[in-house]
Amino acid sequence: MKAVISRLLPRGVISQLRNYGKLMRIDKPIGIWLLLWPTLWALWLAGEGHPNPDWFVVFVLGVFVMRSAGCVLNDYVDREIDPYVERTRSRPIASGAVAPSEALILFIALALIAIGLATLLNRPAQLLAIVAAALTIAYPFIKRYISIPQFVLGAAFGWAVPMVFAAQTGETSQLAWLVFGTALIWAVIYDTFYAMVDREDDKKLGVKSTALLFGDVDLFVVAGLQILMLAALLFVGLRAGLGFWYYASVAIAGGLMTYHQWLARDRQPAGCFAAFLHNHFIGLVIFIGIVLHYAFNPA
Repeated sequence: MKAVISRLLPRGVISQLRNYGKLMRIDKPIGIWLLLWPTLWALWLAGEGHPNPDWFVVFVLGVFVMRSAGCVLNDYVDREIDPYVERTRSRPIASGAVAPSEALILFIALALIAIGLATLLNRPAQLLAIVAAALTIAYPFIKRYISIPQFVLGAAFGWAVPMVFAAQTGETSQLAWLVFGTALIWAVIYDTFYAMVDREDDKKLGVKSTALLFGDVDLFVVAGLQILMLAALLFVGLRAGLGFWYYASVAIAGGLMTYHQWLARDRQPAGCFAAFLHNHFIGLVIFIGIVLHYAFNPA
């Protein structure tokens, strides 16, 4: 396949397409997974184990497109900051591999695809999609002005949940907002671990984050948020009438959270980044618990 592509496209074009892929973080799918898991939770819960296949396709594609668009916009907005941060200085715009104007064009193209996907949804979900777009655009700017940008990120990453419920059921029930709140808390947890990696650079550059806000009690506050998330997951189970398999998954998630605290115990960048990456498994475990519940308790 690679040989065929090489013959059809000049080497320079292929190289630039790779740079665009890196700008969209296609080579780093962790963000897709963290955005996808709450979406899948919602699809199965709203459909009571039988998600609408059309909505499944639309929302999975939407996760990929919106995450990619958010990454492109974030790097464009941070183009004057990223060259001075160890972890981000090799990003395509920061390194000069992609021009800012190219990034803007790519963002607009991805936004148009997202709009096209939104037109396939029903009216309630389309109205919520407007809020999703606003949150995606606001996040890259908000970290310059408030100390809790992770909460805005959490709202953006969790907003697919009420959209799913609106598309699947025509309304956003109490359960929808409970799952959304759970996803928001989870995003604050894992993105605080992520922000702990860049804490010293962010402090020098004036970029705000919960890692800086929480300071020396960061792990203690994160532990409190983890307990709050577990409580929210239990309420989700009660509200949705879930059973053993789901609660077993919540217990496993609690064990994973303890492991994440251990990984970040010294607040070293490598350990904090590992804790961030490993949060992917929390989303996976909860999804498996939901799927197994409906598999063994068919409606």
